[in-house]
Amino acid sequence: MRLTPGAFLRVGLLLILAVLLQISVVGQIGILGSYADLTPLAVAAVAYYGGSMAGSAAGFAAGFLLDLATGATMGASSLVLTAVGYGVGRYREVRDPSHGLLPVPVGAAATAGWVTAYAGVSFMLDVGATVSPLVIRDAIVTVLLNSLLAIPVFVASRRLLRPSLVIDPNHLRRRRQAPRETGPLGLRGLEV
Repeated sequence: MRLTPGAFLRVGLLLILAVLLQISVVGQIGILGSYADLTPLAVAAVAYYGGSMAGSAAGFAAGFLLDLATGATMGASSLVLTAVGYGVGRYREVRDPSHGLLPVPVGAAATAGWVTAYAGVSFMLDVGATVSPLVIRDAIVTVLLNSLLAIPVFVASRRLLRPSLVIDPNHLRRRRQAPRETGPLGLRGLEV
């Protein structure tokens, strides 16, 4: 991801939109007793297309916005979403996946990490917290709902972030058109 003022503006707009939609719309619609969560999907999308540094910065910013907007314990969401953004971005840097349906497992893994780690941090910070089997059911339903929402969120994020991404379409076009040369490595490209 190119670090330009436009990139910061686009990522900021994406995160603000995700947090606002989560609080005002998506968080109000209950399905099977649980709710979808757009925030880890938006952070995962930024990390998936921008890398680990952009993902961790986006995770911190989204968590900070979420904590400010909901009045939750400051820093809990930032801590967890920073780790989620870094993990997804690092996976992208190391593996360089290219399958079109990869946002589904990436979104599911990011959501599972978010739900599990946030529950752990909240449990550690709350003195009178109790654990029930309903929490596990709600976490599983949230992961499944986010898996369904992953592709639209990733597609919308890619369209918004496309001008900031480091992709040279001419490079891809040349790569497809150029025939693959064969022969010893030191002699490739020599015309005799």
